[in-house]
Amino acid sequence: MGRILSTVFLLLFSSAAAFAQAQAPDAAELRRLLDEFLAGAGRNDAAVHDRFWAEDLIYTGSSGRRVGKADIMRDVRSAPPPKPGDPQTVYTAEDVRIQQYGDTAVVALRLVGTTQRGGATEVSKFLNTGTFLRRGGRWQAVSWQATKLPRAEEEVRKEVAAAEAAFQQATLAGDVKRLEPLLDETFVWTRSEGTRQTRQQLLEQLGSGVLKYSKLETKDVTVNVYGDTAVVRGVSPRQRSSYAGAEGKGDAAPLTVFYTLTFVNRGGAWKAVAMHSSHTP
Repeated sequence: MGRILSTVFLLLFSSAAAFAQAQAPDAAELRRLLDEFLAGAGRNDAAVHDRFWAEDLIYTGSSGRRVGKADIMRDVRSAPPPKPGDPQTVYTAEDVRIQQYGDTAVVALRLVGTTQRGGATEVSKFLNTGTFLRRGGRWQAVSWQATKLPRAEEEVRKEVAAAEAAFQQATLAGDVKRLEPLLDETFVWTRSEGTRQTRQQLLEQLGSGVLKYSKLETKDVTVNVYGDTAVVRGVSPRQRSSYAGAEGKGDAAPLTVFYTLTFVNRGGAWKAVAMHSSHTP
């Protein structure tokens, strides 16, 4: 009985595949166009974008932003060239489904973006659906819709915890190059003494040695995730060997600091936007 059912399923699957192929005679060409585009998109290749998108494109991104080809080309061409050490993203397609209706085709896929950042691998997934028209013998996308797939909360918490640990380690080491990509442009640190420190001020003080830690540990760390925002709370025994206004002197003894660190997800990367710390009496 099992063998009979297996044979039946195989015949049904083969028939469905043959039907899909018959319904989409240009499937191989469309898949090749898609793969070439994804490879070029990872390099921010303007020529690849220009070939892929039709002039009358309507693109609805996962954030709800609706743009046209002119907007996409402007963003691509104005992007600064990558610097050594910049994060690199590779795009691939999974579960690609192609349906063709004459000179119109619908391509549905699961887009996977894999980013190498600071020695860690970040993966984001989107459901994408594109509508293509063949004009003058050439296929181009006239409509595109992207929807971000939610990830398991435990996986996201691990990512945030790793970003928070990297933030603390870079601060202790005074490693400005490692710390800079972890801080959002809007980052502000509100300290126990009532002062506020911007991203630029923190980087400058750590880089110059005006602010330096001889001890910085964390414990009782908790991570709560709310969509693209995460809040980290913890306790930090720490001691500064130098800080602004101390005339070259540091803390006389270690301090225990309670801190709250807020992260937001920017394009797949978790960045610190705010920190509040207060030490025990």
